[in-house]
Amino acid sequence: MNRNIETTPCAGVCPCASPCPIAEALRTVGGKWKLRIICALYVDGTLRYSDLVRKTAGVTGAMLSSSLKELEADGIIVRRQYEEIPPRVEYTLTGRGRELWPVLHRLVHWATGERFDGEE
Repeated sequence: MNRNIETTPCAGVCPCASPCPIAEALRTVGGKWKLRIICALYVDGTLRYSDLVRKTAGVTGAMLSSSLKELEADGIIVRRQYEEIPPRVEYTLTGRGRELWPVLHRLVHWATGERFDGEE
């Protein structure tokens, strides 16, 4: 359903439109594993698939692969496959993916009730 922003309950208060940008952002990074993947790649830089398996302990191979494919399709990560034997695949955050870090960092402070730098 495509609603006009003027008829939505939050018209004039929030930037929601149809589709809602907040809902789209949550779809992009939502789920148990995507945030862990993004954090691991931000902190450690480029990682191989096996490194991500270790960094996201408890994830199944199917769920990790699915999450990586979705993050790649959304422009958050880049997958690079090297034509070697054995095959080597590496994942890196894109510029768009790196832009998420300040938002996630701020969200951590909000969730833990800690004061964020710059707050009064």
